[in-house]
Amino acid sequence: MFNWLQILIETPASLVEPISDALTTAGALSVSWQDAQDQPLYEPALNTTPVWKETRVVGLFEGQTDLEKLLADLQTSLAPLSLPAYQVQWLEDQDWCRVCQKEFQPLRFGSRLWICPSWETPPDPTAVNVLLDPGLAFGTGTHPTTALCLEWLDQHSDELAGQTLIDYGCGSGILAIAAVKLGASQVWAVDMDPQAVFATGENAQKNAVAANIQAVLPDELPTLLADGLLANILANPLISLASTFANYLKPGAWLVLSGILKEQAGEVEEAYRDFFDIIEVVERDGWVRMGGRNWDNG
Repeated sequence: MFNWLQILIETPASLVEPISDALTTAGALSVSWQDAQDQPLYEPALNTTPVWKETRVVGLFEGQTDLEKLLADLQTSLAPLSLPAYQVQWLEDQDWCRVCQKEFQPLRFGSRLWICPSWETPPDPTAVNVLLDPGLAFGTGTHPTTALCLEWLDQHSDELAGQTLIDYGCGSGILAIAAVKLGASQVWAVDMDPQAVFATGENAQKNAVAANIQAVLPDELPTLLADGLLANILANPLISLASTFANYLKPGAWLVLSGILKEQAGEVEEAYRDFFDIIEVVERDGWVRMGGRNWDNG
């Protein structure tokens, strides 16, 4: 006897909410969303819930659910739309928390920076350890764009001491927290998604650095001249923000940009040429990190 019935429906973003509603109406105990094509989420529109372009909607039902009736009810709820392709899984009872935790292990970036889930003992207690659990807000260190930024912070930790920084597109707060633990005195963590702002605040408290991190929406960022800025977002927002970033930085301040596909790197570099000297371009798995210095006011 199986304890649970799980139905997985892969769908474009436009149908995520109707399908989620149909699953709920049909009696789902829970409805969750997963990335169907390994596509990271960076910076959703303000006051929106981010979804992937191709999303897997998962509905969990009791094991004795009548599958034939369930599918008929879903089709009725979605009419005149058709029920997309789906998979059905019958599941035995198990410790779902333990299964989830097995997927997330401590990761090292550079020589001494570790990102560790809260349920794991840090492999090196003497290292710089950031405690971060997986959540909706983007940023656990597993994607190349985040990893490249974490490695840059570790490599330049001597430069961070006492600095005031901006983390633009902060997501989970992973970069802001790492920067503080590596020596920065204050970080303004900025994101368009209120959920990311909240997640950053929660993670800052978990890591005992809340006093050093201000998590805000873009229009709440005060006028300041920072010592450095990190932006792990998408290429098009980066291009549009070039002059804004320059105005937030001191002469000679450093800049790190990530979230750039390899084929977009030239366009991003061109947009920043009027404000920054781009002195480093690093590529990994089709993604690019750029590093530069602000010279616009120098």
